[in-house]
Amino acid sequence: MEKELIEFIVKSFASDPSAVSVSEAESGDLLVLRLNVGSEDVGRVIGKRGRIVKAIRTVLQVTAAKAGKRAVLEILD
Repeated sequence: MEKELIEFIVKSFASDPSAVSVSEAESGDLLVLRLNVGSEDVGRVIGKRGRIVKAIRTVLQVTAAKAGKRAVLEILD
């Protein structure tokens, strides 16, 4: 569920939604999501002073906490 949520959020404001992909790796109660976006969208996803990515990570942590997990979002180049 977390993977689809992050993918939906990022695709909604990316200039190239087809370049957005999310992969996940789970180890115990830790969920690691790796976000790939087009090179022109990296700044858009991070936002001014990291505000957008911080908001996305907050939403991710809340949804993961409801499932009893911890979650981390990584943005790959």
